[in-house]
Amino acid sequence: MAGSSEKASKRRALIVGGSMSGLLAALLLRRAGWDVDVFERVESELAGRGAGIVAQPDLIETLRRLAIDPTALGVEITTRKILDASGRLVGEFDCPQVLTAWERVYRVLRDAFPRERYHRGRGVSGFVQTENSVVAHFSDGGDAEAELLVGADGLRSTIRQQCLPELTPLYVGYVAWRALIPEAAFAPAIHRELFNHMTFCLPPGEQCLGYPVAGPDNDLRPGHRRYNVVWYRPADENGELQHLLTDAGGTTHTISIPPPLIRREAIAQMRAAAERLLAPQFREVVRMIDEPILQPIYDLETPRMAFGRVAIIGDAAFVARPHVAAGVAKAADDAAALVTALEVDEVEAALRRFEAARLPVGQRIIERARHLGAYLQATQTAEERARSQRHSIPEAVLAETAVLDFLRS
Repeated sequence: MAGSSEKASKRRALIVGGSMSGLLAALLLRRAGWDVDVFERVESELAGRGAGIVAQPDLIETLRRLAIDPTALGVEITTRKILDASGRLVGEFDCPQVLTAWERVYRVLRDAFPRERYHRGRGVSGFVQTENSVVAHFSDGGDAEAELLVGADGLRSTIRQQCLPELTPLYVGYVAWRALIPEAAFAPAIHRELFNHMTFCLPPGEQCLGYPVAGPDNDLRPGHRRYNVVWYRPADENGELQHLLTDAGGTTHTISIPPPLIRREAIAQMRAAAERLLAPQFREVVRMIDEPILQPIYDLETPRMAFGRVAIIGDAAFVARPHVAAGVAKAADDAAALVTALEVDEVEAALRRFEAARLPVGQRIIERARHLGAYLQATQTAEERARSQRHSIPEAVLAETAVLDFLRS
């Protein structure tokens, strides 16, 4: 059981990272009786840069646990479709799901957490542990002490970097061009064909898909929603990727490039490829894009999640390719497992219990995502080519994309 010294007063937790996983952990810890502060290094309010997400059952269950009504979370669809290069329907699959936008879920969580305990513009530069506490040091020279520190600071995690300095994200050999398009921009014929479904197009070695999500300010009214489109394309690391990440001034960015800095030449090449390769319906969609987002795809797989009184969760620990659509569900389950472990053990033992429960899940998600995305890579091993034959066929894409049933088998 948790030690009497820790139970005697309200235990304090510091959450580093104020995005989805940080807020989920903070809200669940508060519900369990912890005193919680969230520290977000970005000064301005966070934004999801055009990210659409699948509201998996795990996330919906966690929201209910937090007394947050999930019924208006996103757009409900029932059907998936796949189009060939001519635009002909070649496959259909029943798969009821709720599709939402990053901003929608973030706003629901942010509004549920006390504003005065959410500290923007306060980056953590490092931490020091003692026998009974952990002290976080901030970039502004301040510090804070607590019984628990949770690193929920994403792909570029400062907390993970201190714990595992040798661990870096692995580029997987392809990128995603993506955008959110206003529903009102759709011509009636294209709207009827695409908007109310998850629809795929599979050029050789590539994948394009689109689906409806909430509109600006989380608007779910018909006519006011948006269409999330994602186009995965191979790009070798030392050639095409560097070309795409280099802006007009000649600066090559690491990890990602801000949308306004993507060179017009790169965007024009993407648009020309769409005219050659995509189904007519998706050509129309690409023509509607004003400012595309370029997202290089990375894997990150941690060997550890617990370090004394420090834990890493969400994308700070595991970043899987998007095809499983597990990111937010994984963050919710990480946070729930962390709080469950802390209810029965003192902090260090609880974090070891949490790690034992969640490491195998993260590893399975990473492995599954690698299988689903192998055929999109610029280069492939013999094993990856074999995976491609199984997972790239239309029937597999329809049945396996953004579905987490493999975790329950």
